[in-house]
Amino acid sequence: MPRERELHDKYFKLAKQEGYVARSAYKLLEIQERKQVLRRGNWVLDVGCAPGSWLQVASKIVGDNGRIVGIDLQEVTIPPLANVRTAVADAFATSPATLLAMVNGEPPAPAPGEEHLPPPPHQLFDVVLSDMAPSTTGTPMSDHFRSVDCCRRVMTLAESVLAPGGKLVMKVFEGESYPDLLKDVQLLFREIKGLRPDAVRDLSREIFIMGFGYRMYAGKR
Repeated sequence: MPRERELHDKYFKLAKQEGYVARSAYKLLEIQERKQVLRRGNWVLDVGCAPGSWLQVASKIVGDNGRIVGIDLQEVTIPPLANVRTAVADAFATSPATLLAMVNGEPPAPAPGEEHLPPPPHQLFDVVLSDMAPSTTGTPMSDHFRSVDCCRRVMTLAESVLAPGGKLVMKVFEGESYPDLLKDVQLLFREIKGLRPDAVRDLSREIFIMGFGYRMYAGKR
């Protein structure tokens, strides 16, 4: 069987053994091992979360005091997790306010005499994750540009929902726009890194861009 069709590789089998819904869990696990992007108590946004393997990984790491919001065009296939909320939604059409409302929950009713006070500010996310990929066309350059569009949408969301000092991890298919994308990420973060986890298939063009130390706030430059 050609290597590009060899789906049942060691990470596929390991995911089955360890209870992860997809082999992609090991991409985030390696990123976490090497860069510690997630911490206990973090609030996390996972864009393009289906089928849910990154939600499973993040849920264990952030613990009971953490919260995770995941959105995807497809439903997740994992059992419910107490610290995870998901929605079937289009990342390109979902507003930052909707995402913040999901993680913050319904606001409490004001106490008597406080009805006139403005609502407290939303707590922002500590980490934005994205393993999102476009529907591939089979044309590497077209797929590359479409994946860059996905990353730019993730960045737009991050500018409104990511707390100062926060972190970003997002997938892109390498190609000619990759250096320009890196430069734009560098405008938003104090430090950036690129990483290709071992769990990425040999023939894949996937690479993960990581940003540390978000230095903007609520979309303001």
